[in-house]
Amino acid sequence: MALRALASVNLAAIERNAAALRSRLAPGVKLCAVVKADASGHGAAPVAGAALAGGASCLAVASAGEAVALRDAGLSAPILVLGALSDDELPHALAAGAGVVAWTDRFVDAVEAALNKGSRLAAAPRPVPVHVKLDSGMGRLGTRDAAHALAIAERIASRPALRLAGVMTHMATADGDREFMAAQLAVFGSFGARLRGALGPVPMHAANSAATLREPASHFDMVRCGIALYGCDPMNEDPDAAGVEPALELSSYVAAVKLASPGESVGYGRRFVATRATWIATIPIGYADGVRRALSDNCEVLVAGRPLPVVGTVSMDNIAVELGPEPLVAPGARVVLIGRDGDHRLTVEDMARRIGTINHEVLCGISARVPRRYHRDGVPCDA
Repeated sequence: MALRALASVNLAAIERNAAALRSRLAPGVKLCAVVKADASGHGAAPVAGAALAGGASCLAVASAGEAVALRDAGLSAPILVLGALSDDELPHALAAGAGVVAWTDRFVDAVEAALNKGSRLAAAPRPVPVHVKLDSGMGRLGTRDAAHALAIAERIASRPALRLAGVMTHMATADGDREFMAAQLAVFGSFGARLRGALGPVPMHAANSAATLREPASHFDMVRCGIALYGCDPMNEDPDAAGVEPALELSSYVAAVKLASPGESVGYGRRFVATRATWIATIPIGYADGVRRALSDNCEVLVAGRPLPVVGTVSMDNIAVELGPEPLVAPGARVVLIGRDGDHRLTVEDMARRIGTINHEVLCGISARVPRRYHRDGVPCDA
């Protein structure tokens, strides 16, 4: 079946990005591959495998369901669930053998209660790895009270069914405000010194992709990289400057070519009205696939290696591209929305800047309707 749209993912690029990130770390510092949100639309299990092959030591996700999916895919590497877990989700995370994050006494109680309840957790690993989260400035999950975080850590360390696997925080401005990042690191470093004085060596981790690339002092014992692993710039500027290689290409094809005479319009709302005779190509991809409506009259795509403008309103299933006074291509011609064609390249960052957002959101917005196909530098491979 011909594909109306395709997201092609180069797993060799993922592996090289993991190796490049790992090379920035001091000996003994681990790379955790963050593959939440289906690896930001790239496919969690294939990306996880490639990242591990490239030097990652463990994986991180946001939910219990994501951890279960990785286990169901046959991945045996350590997994950390970074996000909040409800009482209903918690047993699934534990059954998947995942580490969890605590910042309240109630959650520690819930972990112990889940381990003691029912037979389906009989095979859950003991002791359960638990990480304590200090809120050093993100203002979301975690406790702001360092004394409380230390007390939780001490409690976990004293329980035979639990293991204090690490302490963590999360950077709020690693892609921008260095001064605030430094303040967060000072808070977390002070807490870590206090905790290690009380409990001995405990792994510490704080850095996301931006901090990993910008601030070696943030590396501690492990870094958690997601967006850079996929070959995108955490500063939302240029992947080349970040030293990473984009892994995903989004493409479609020309479904129809027709001449628009002066006064004739294209698309909903007659947003585009031809002022001259011009050829229009219809591309069967739209906002249901992840091409945001805000890109109406506001982006280019690559057709026959040329950047050409999207005109009119992006609809659910189609976009229109102005070819100009000559038809240039016939139906069936390939169209690149993200990726390279000839001498030109369109990045996720390019698309994100057009609509005032970040590369993460663009990637996560590529819907499940778009098939993912995997290759290694052009050689097809199984996901």
